[in-house]
Amino acid sequence: MGPLKTSFFLLFLWVSNVTFGMGIPLPKVVKDVGYHQVFLKDSIKLADYHYNLQQYQKAIPLYQKGVDFDVKNKGKYLKKLALCEAGLGNSKKSTAYLEQLLITDFDVDFINHEGFDKIRSTSEFKSLDEKYIPKHTIWSFVYLFIAAIGFYTAILINFNKKIEVSARLLISAFIFIHSVFIFHISLAVSNYQYEYPHSYLMSTGFSFLYGPLLYLYFRKVVLNKKFGYTDLLHLIPTLVFLVYIIPIYTLSHTEKLSLMLQRVRQGLNPSDSELLVLLVLLKLTSLIVYGYFIRKLYFINSKKVAAQNGNNVWQRNLYAIHVLYVCSYGAYGILISNTIASGFLYHFQVLSMALMVLYLGYSANIQPIVFNGVLRYTNQLFPKYEKSGLTFSLSLELKNNLEHLFEVDKIYKENTINLEMVAERLNTTRHNTSQIINEHFNLSFHELVNKYRIQEAKEILCDDQQRNLNIIDIAYEVGYNNKVTFNKAFKKDTQLTPSQFLKLMPPLRA
Repeated sequence: MGPLKTSFFLLFLWVSNVTFGMGIPLPKVVKDVGYHQVFLKDSIKLADYHYNLQQYQKAIPLYQKGVDFDVKNKGKYLKKLALCEAGLGNSKKSTAYLEQLLITDFDVDFINHEGFDKIRSTSEFKSLDEKYIPKHTIWSFVYLFIAAIGFYTAILINFNKKIEVSARLLISAFIFIHSVFIFHISLAVSNYQYEYPHSYLMSTGFSFLYGPLLYLYFRKVVLNKKFGYTDLLHLIPTLVFLVYIIPIYTLSHTEKLSLMLQRVRQGLNPSDSELLVLLVLLKLTSLIVYGYFIRKLYFINSKKVAAQNGNNVWQRNLYAIHVLYVCSYGAYGILISNTIASGFLYHFQVLSMALMVLYLGYSANIQPIVFNGVLRYTNQLFPKYEKSGLTFSLSLELKNNLEHLFEVDKIYKENTINLEMVAERLNTTRHNTSQIINEHFNLSFHELVNKYRIQEAKEILCDDQQRNLNIIDIAYEVGYNNKVTFNKAFKKDTQLTPSQFLKLMPPLRA
């Protein structure tokens, strides 16, 4: 190159530097850095110049070169590319760059940048916001609340000395792992799993414990069989699985976040394991197998309780909720295996598990001794008399005495009868008398009195072949003070008035 050409070339470089404000002396650049680095640095400065002037079309290819050649600062260029495309109204391209940014450098706060206001209402941006931005929903609040109840219940049961030790440990552990799962779902549906990456697979390690814990608990309270070394065999699936999952638990915060984002990039649910389908099948198999054994124990206990003239409402409900959970988990497994993490069936599985936690929490508060299997609810929902101190044998004795008063002594014929009078005849308290009537006859005191009175009235009407008695006479005979009250009670029992009942009687014999 001749002197004249060299002079023009240097002059051209100087003018370019002055024009674009680069101000980098050529000899120093050539000496200190490579050609590509100088070119990239100048390109980014030029891109920033166009960006500040809102010349996004010119800035985009320059920022794209930064993504291609400067891996270390890739996140910075992706941010500018996302903002450029948003400025042009290209929501699809902008959100694509945003998603690349989140996978490369997880910064969800950047999604709230004012530069995206132009495309914020588009379906693409809303989808991205729904997928990554932490948010509170009604589901997340409900699940968080239920999980808190579960943890409280597990602690409450574990420190209740009235419950036998092994039964206490088994049922509290059962409630605890349910609560961890529900808490995990709460984080997942609110996207807080990205804020707390150590929550990744936090409940998965318990996958094969649900069935064994409930089965061993039922076996303890039904057969009173102590926990032995052979029972450790039930823990083998869990121990084997822990060998696989513990290395994942020991990963760092960043590594777990990377695993979740990698699953998102593949179109999968971020909170699930790579072995999702296999785990779902194995867990479902475990639940079904142990559900079968629990069913056998439940029916053994049902026969035993029936022979004692008792009931096993509490264990029946517990077993029914477990069956409901097994069925709903099957549907849930199909959904999450197809990357569906919403909808009624998805939440129904969690709700059935939540129902188990709430039912056990309720039981722990109103009648904790029930966990020993020696006492059972006498009322399915609200055991009114759990603290009365009335023993089973005394309850049966008072029931028999009450039947004698009504069937032999016919105490109901006394028109001044009341609960206090009956309690005095039974030589017990008014409270105990009410409990006996409610539990053994499933009636209130007044309903029981009316039942015996109307039965007596029907017998009198049937026996009165000559029709010599008036309705009011029959009312007085069975204990009523007036005809109106008698007619009302009679119609409630038979759907007929006494007069209508008489007309339906067979004709008199000659």
